[in-house]
Amino acid sequence: MAFARILAGACLALAFSGSACARGPIAPVQRMDLPGFMGRWYVIASIPTRFEKDGYDAVETYRLQGDGSICTSLRFRPGGFDAPVKLIHSQATVVPGRGNAEWKVHLFWFMHAQYLVGWLAPDGNQVLVVRDARDYLWYMARTPTVGAADYRAMLARAEALGYDIAKVRRTPQRWPEKDRGSKVFESPCR
Repeated sequence: MAFARILAGACLALAFSGSACARGPIAPVQRMDLPGFMGRWYVIASIPTRFEKDGYDAVETYRLQGDGSICTSLRFRPGGFDAPVKLIHSQATVVPGRGNAEWKVHLFWFMHAQYLVGWLAPDGNQVLVVRDARDYLWYMARTPTVGAADYRAMLARAEALGYDIAKVRRTPQRWPEKDRGSKVFESPCR
């Protein structure tokens, strides 16, 4: 009982600061074609994690494994277009009963994170990946650029979901790449 009061008090205190406790969970898209979602996604904008902060030419690649898990590779150039390519690997599992639109991403053996498809374009070529905590966000497309209207619409969607859009960083994308690492997008899953 004491823990419940402490948790309720914390949520109440955080409610005044605009936290996820006050907003509740984000509903994912109802159903997603998982095999059709696999492949390359260019990161158009994000509220990045500390691992991908200041990334250029960021691309997220998904590959469905035989056991149903998803091998993920985030590829980017830290700090500039001329920086060497860096890859961050993780593995994800689909959360049952959520229409393939919620994943549990396993970053390290002891750490996992929520991956929630909060919006998917009707043609399947743009996506907004969010979290109930409203701490990170990824706006991705099948192409390295999107139109200004699409970008503004994404910001409006993110704000409607309770995100602070002032934290959104547009990811610099310059394609095609011609230098070393230009063909590197993924490597074998662990």
